[in-house]
Amino acid sequence: MITNDIAQAVAALASGKLCAIPTETVYGLAANALDESAVLRVFTAKDRPADHPLIVHVATAQDANEWIAELPQWAIDLTAAVWPGPLTIVGTRTALASDLVTGGQGTVAVRVPSHPVAQELLGKLKMQGVQGLVAPSANRFGHVSPTNASHVLADLGEYLSTNDDLILDGGDCQVGLESTIVLATGPEPVILRPGAITLADIERITGVAVATTSTDAPRVSGSLDSHYSPLAKVVLIDAESTIEFGSAAGFLALAQVPTPTGLLRLGSPATIDDFAHELYGCLRAGDDLNLETIYVVQPVGQGLAQAINDRLQRAAF
Repeated sequence: MITNDIAQAVAALASGKLCAIPTETVYGLAANALDESAVLRVFTAKDRPADHPLIVHVATAQDANEWIAELPQWAIDLTAAVWPGPLTIVGTRTALASDLVTGGQGTVAVRVPSHPVAQELLGKLKMQGVQGLVAPSANRFGHVSPTNASHVLADLGEYLSTNDDLILDGGDCQVGLESTIVLATGPEPVILRPGAITLADIERITGVAVATTSTDAPRVSGSLDSHYSPLAKVVLIDAESTIEFGSAAGFLALAQVPTPTGLLRLGSPATIDDFAHELYGCLRAGDDLNLETIYVVQPVGQGLAQAINDRLQRAAF
């Protein structure tokens, strides 16, 4: 079921099978975006709500034009600078985007992943007439996202093996957090989910200020209050916390923060980038150790630190 053969994955996806694929952000559970029966199985495998929209993954920015009707100039500038990369653009859908993919909304989410395996896969599928893949995170809905093939196997292995589906192993994900999602239906960008492409990046590239809110923002992946959650309870604390820690508990913080007495250190990331890269693996390790609680000191700062804290706050909800 786990393979590193891209040709095998291409054949599986082109024939209507599912295949978990690596991206630079997290592993996605992929299906041909125009094969409704395959897309429906993505929802079944993940136990994902039917109205929760999917992100379409395509090989190039030009391919995104098949899915999004039009984009403002600032969004064209942004995608030209960032794609391939960890950015999802939400725009007005074309007829190609079904209600199943969009959650019945008038918008569709599209991105061009930069992982070399994903790029090769999408390019070869395009040559076979596959115009894009839906690829939500390859885990049970609401659980911690997978950043390597073994994480996918732990969550979805039974379902995938039963249905002769595949996991394409491309190693560990570089970023480790899901893509930034930006609404691109108006004159200003609106960030619907923070990620590695930050507010400062967007404003620098586009020369347009990011709007703080949108009254008609569509539903997007990863926007529920409770999400990215391990089985263990996640408790957010500060570095000087004097609370009484529970037993069977783990601890995660930047390397310079000492481990409180009695807690098991799950990770000591040296930088904010390392924190993002290691976060989901540390949360999963806590479950593997049957911990009851994971205490986390949130990183301080703007940009990627905000994206990490967004995930932690949802995990702790």
